[in-house]
Amino acid sequence: MNNIKKKITYSYVILSTISTVLLCILVFFLFRSNNQYYFLKRLEDRAKIVASIHFQKDPEKIKYYKQLKKNGLEELIQEEDFVLKVNSQDTFEYNTKLNLPNEFYTNVLKNGKESFEIDNKYYLGQIFTENGQKYIVIIAAVDRKGHLTTVYITRIMILGIVVFLIISFFLGRLLAKKVIIPVSNIAKEVKRISASNLSRRLQNEGNTGEIADLTSTFNDMLDRLETSFEIQTNFINNASHELKTPITTIIAEAEIMLLKEREKEEYITSLENIYRQSSKLGSLTESLLKLTQTGYDGTKQVQNVVRMDDLLFEVKTDLDNFFPDNKVSIKLDVSARDSNYLSIPCNKNLLELAINNIVANGVKYSDNKEVFVNLSATKDIIKIVISDIGIGIPSEDIPHLYEPFFRGKEASSKYIGYGLGLPLAMKIIRMHNGELQIQSEKDKGTIVTILFKKTNIKNSNVNS
Repeated sequence: MNNIKKKITYSYVILSTISTVLLCILVFFLFRSNNQYYFLKRLEDRAKIVASIHFQKDPEKIKYYKQLKKNGLEELIQEEDFVLKVNSQDTFEYNTKLNLPNEFYTNVLKNGKESFEIDNKYYLGQIFTENGQKYIVIIAAVDRKGHLTTVYITRIMILGIVVFLIISFFLGRLLAKKVIIPVSNIAKEVKRISASNLSRRLQNEGNTGEIADLTSTFNDMLDRLETSFEIQTNFINNASHELKTPITTIIAEAEIMLLKEREKEEYITSLENIYRQSSKLGSLTESLLKLTQTGYDGTKQVQNVVRMDDLLFEVKTDLDNFFPDNKVSIKLDVSARDSNYLSIPCNKNLLELAINNIVANGVKYSDNKEVFVNLSATKDIIKIVISDIGIGIPSEDIPHLYEPFFRGKEASSKYIGYGLGLPLAMKIIRMHNGELQIQSEKDKGTIVTILFKKTNIKNSNVNS
């Protein structure tokens, strides 16, 4: 945090200094230009009086203009005046006391007026005409007052920049401290949070803007972490419990059989029990592996374009092998017979597994009664509705259906299972950007709806 404070302080000082220097430069040039403008105006007034004196033939008027120049106008330092007669368009009487560049005279003759500065002395040339005769009147003077005031304001600006540099350093430190305090508090709070107290949250008292967004983001992240830890802990506890039961049974059966010699029938009975528990263990392990393998997002997996009706008929074929007496019927809407409507990019094996699990649940929990699978499709969606007339699901169990190993009281008491089929199906369907909806009522049956929106799946990674 100290390094960030220093960076903020130095950045504030540098930016403030640069902006102040630029402002001072701008003020300096504006001030200098203003001085030059008004000084040249004074030289213009002098030029008019000098021209009037030169043109007057009356001694009294000449005396009057001289008195006006001497007493009526502010005195100029090193004032000089020259009147040069213009002989033609490009020639004039030259005065050797003047050491001015040719461009000055050229611009005076061309524009009627021109100014020039050298060594803080200003020269103003202006054309006057009397009785058809042109004259160049040149007034020269030193702008000592303008020079002194320019030097004075320059010194004030330099001193001001130094003082402001010192002040901006302390202001920058205060600003950095004010900016960093909320972030520092957040860092301290985050350091206190560990896996053992993930329920703690950052306080957002008095924070606004980006700091409030940062606090909210951290709290959202902690919510997700806490949920993930809880799910992981529950999963490990449940998985270890479910795996421990068949393993314990197998070990116990083997130990009992090894204690002494048994009759053939006892060995057969024990082996059958070991076989059942081994099959259960294998099935459970396979389900757990499949559940963990669906943790990817699906974008990097090889996908193929599959017709949904073909996939459903393959599911029906598999079910016929496991449940020969099943009464699953598949209905295809007439409007969905267009292959373009029915096709979907997917991981065929995983999606077949998900739908198989859902239909198999319908067969199992309806005691082999009728299960209806209805497929419909349009240019926008593919919809699969799986309905049965089985035992249904109590309303209090529905929020927990997607939790691994969760099984309702009635289902666990009457039917063999591990509570992994539906969570696995949900993960696979979501992986394919689909939606899984369940409606159920106890003792009346269950309706499972699977929706695939074309807008969500049209950019899938096909044949990658």
